[in-house]
Amino acid sequence: MTAAIIDGKAFAARVRAEVAAHVARLKEEQGLTPGLAVVLVGEDPASQVYVSSKGKQTVEVGMTSFEHKLPADTPEADLLALIARLNADPAVHGILVQLPLPGHLNSELVINSIDPAKDVDGFHISNVGLLGTGQKSMVPCTPLGCLMMLRDHHGSLSGLNAVVVGRSNIVGKPMAQLLLGDSCTVTIAHSRTRDLPAVCRQADILVAAVGRPEMIKGDWVKPGATVIDVGINRIERDGKTRLVGDVDFAGAAAVAGAITPVPGGVGPMTIACLLANTLTAFCRSHGLSEPQGLTA
Repeated sequence: MTAAIIDGKAFAARVRAEVAAHVARLKEEQGLTPGLAVVLVGEDPASQVYVSSKGKQTVEVGMTSFEHKLPADTPEADLLALIARLNADPAVHGILVQLPLPGHLNSELVINSIDPAKDVDGFHISNVGLLGTGQKSMVPCTPLGCLMMLRDHHGSLSGLNAVVVGRSNIVGKPMAQLLLGDSCTVTIAHSRTRDLPAVCRQADILVAAVGRPEMIKGDWVKPGATVIDVGINRIERDGKTRLVGDVDFAGAAAVAGAITPVPGGVGPMTIACLLANTLTAFCRSHGLSEPQGLTA
């Protein structure tokens, strides 16, 4: 068996095109433009590249981009004051504070100072609680992207056995909640799970979000399963640096029914879903119909 490749890059382009079409209609019919504010504190190189890409794609889909780049030694009070201004700004419909923050800043305090309705990362404790109780919320972008690809590949997920390897607040836990919401039977596994390979072999859907390069081997995968690899790990191999996922791609692809590659799988969906979340937040704030297929 050779797995079908789930092309996240192409899927993300589709999502961005849908967002752009919806934004164009809003401008024409309502005279309104969604706005996304991204806050970067410090000069972390990876974060700078990511924020730049977010700003570029925000503009490309017709939204307004607000970028706030602050020095690494910015006092917490100043950052909270900026967030308060963005919360009150009617032109801003989505707010994202790029993580990680410098060590002197309390990330939980900062994230929870964002208006939950504008929390397009879905990290505010109110959105976490709403998602966990099956209510309408802002959903974290990476799990939302995974869910979109799974729905596109399978149609209905109802009754499928899903195993999520990883229990982070950013991916593992919300991913499990979303799969429960689509009526999967869900197991959350992690580094201390007993006989992890056996648990993984039960999965019709296997989501790897553990942050360990190529940890999940081909013989951990149930024949015909769908494998979603969230991991992005930079490793040295044969004297070269390369990106690999949490799954041994070659081994898993020989067994699985479908698999996401790294790079080009889940990664591109994260920013696409950030744009979708900003559009959703805009529509909710104006009492408009939410875009179909772009929400959980």
